[in-house]
Amino acid sequence: MDSYGRVTGTEVPLGAQEWPARIVPVAGVDLLVREVPDTKEDLPPALYVHGLGGSSLNWTALGLLLSDTVRGIAPDLPGFGRTPPVGRIGIGAQADVLAELMDKELGDQPVHLFGNSMGGAAAVALAASRPERIASLTLVSPALPHPRASASALWFAALATPRVGQMVMERTRKLPFERRLQASLSMVFGDPRSLAPEVRAAYEEELHRRDTQPWGAQATLDGARSILFSQLAPPRRSLWADAAKITCPVLLVYGGRDRLVDARIRTKAQAAFPDARSLYLPQSGHVAQMEHPEEVARAFRQLLASTRR
Repeated sequence: MDSYGRVTGTEVPLGAQEWPARIVPVAGVDLLVREVPDTKEDLPPALYVHGLGGSSLNWTALGLLLSDTVRGIAPDLPGFGRTPPVGRIGIGAQADVLAELMDKELGDQPVHLFGNSMGGAAAVALAASRPERIASLTLVSPALPHPRASASALWFAALATPRVGQMVMERTRKLPFERRLQASLSMVFGDPRSLAPEVRAAYEEELHRRDTQPWGAQATLDGARSILFSQLAPPRRSLWADAAKITCPVLLVYGGRDRLVDARIRTKAQAAFPDARSLYLPQSGHVAQMEHPEEVARAFRQLLASTRR
């Protein structure tokens, strides 16, 4: 059993297991932080950052697969998972929280940084501001500014609009839970039918838990607004400008069935980072680290191997 009573171990798929959790005071908030179990202390540290509406559980499978290579932790960022909000919620604020967590928990050794979606944007901001602390950067469908907006991305733009966003959230919450679950699964995963039953059940449990949190809706609205503002930032202050400053090895992962980030941006993204390579997974959606963790783990190992030559 883990600290929340859920069964872990070889009897359930990797994606349905949970890492041990503890509370770490960071930036004025009690941050829930999970740590990959049974890893060696001498392994290089890794930090896994979830996206908008996600949690540390989004990295369960990948972190376990890489447990012989890196010693990883994953926080529930303020306003998400089991961490309450504090102050403003956005990409810059997340980067500040991650910097403090990194310094407090991972020592002086350079960190292998992973980020998904909005967490990918925060990871880019962090890597650009603290280059000496980052050993590598792995981005899964990062929320970088994109000229083409998908239908789902327009939904998030609506969330970011004052009054409209609140109205959208209120109407969404009134829908039957099963309908919201199916919509969420279809938006996030390339093929929800391929998920192991235990992984789907864990995702459903998380959605139920979010419904009980008084801060969940506002955190989602604030996060969506931050993403929209980052899309509208002038070139010299944009995430693309941050990307150009990052000299560590970068792995970009995109899914061909991603309904939130258009995978066609991968060519621009690879050109924006000075030292980047990309992994394209045609059957993956927005969370390739959950749908195809073996492929992402293999690509990360190849990234490390290429830097050691």
